[in-house]
Amino acid sequence: MSLAYRVPWIFVRPRAGRTYMLDNLGGERLTGVTVTLFGRGLMPVGPPAVVDPGMNLELTIYGDDLARDTVGIVRWFRPDGSEWLWRVSF
Repeated sequence: MSLAYRVPWIFVRPRAGRTYMLDNLGGERLTGVTVTLFGRGLMPVGPPAVVDPGMNLELTIYGDDLARDTVGIVRWFRPDGSEWLWRVSF
């Protein structure tokens, strides 16, 4: 029997502007971290990142109405090599 895995992220939405933060609240170093957008939102593409516990990934995302027409998918690898995906709404 395996235990549930709590998603280690919190997605911080700005009050104004286009800079979002993806904070690692977990206790593991996460590798291969990428964010992919589906819909009309735009974001500069960067290489996969490593995000240590307590650190964050800064994202610049552009769009007129992200809440209506864009979804983000966060992908990462845990230290054991398992791949995880998490959906983010705006």
